[in-house]
Amino acid sequence: MSQIFRANAVRSLTNEVGVYALVDLDGAPLYVGQSVDGIRNRVRRHLTSARSDIIANRQIDPWEVAEVWAWPQQRSDINALEAALFTYYDSSRTLMNGSIPASPNPTPVRPPDQKVVVLSEEDRHIRLNPAVRLPRQIEHYNRLVDYILTVRAHYERLSRYHEQFLTGRDPIGSEDVHEE
Repeated sequence: MSQIFRANAVRSLTNEVGVYALVDLDGAPLYVGQSVDGIRNRVRRHLTSARSDIIANRQIDPWEVAEVWAWPQQRSDINALEAALFTYYDSSRTLMNGSIPASPNPTPVRPPDQKVVVLSEEDRHIRLNPAVRLPRQIEHYNRLVDYILTVRAHYERLSRYHEQFLTGRDPIGSEDVHEE
């Protein structure tokens, strides 16, 4: 039932280009992003985990998203608004963005043009229950740790390759791989 509610709610979001915030069960923004192909389309991908880096990289758990705020914006002003909103919301509670958007020009922060509740009040109440929410957060934390360990393993492997390349050592043994 919550998937149907969410799908219907997302359909009501504007599909103009602009900036959006994914807001958690407590009413605080988790993530500020931008979309140049339509806010509705981008948010739908986040909430269904379809081609969404912030979900794939375990930055946020879509289960925690209860609202979406939208700021339709001229394409030329999207970067500045995203940076301003990120700075504004991140100052009170750290956002889960992977990188900090840079802004060439300061832009004033304004209230969202649209606020859409994407979780029924009944589901929100259930999910706010610590007996339900805490195990879910622990599960998400475990997925995040697993992801970090996997990324670390890839990083260590690439570091070895880089070191071997710079030193000219044979990746299998200790022989010099450069011809003289």
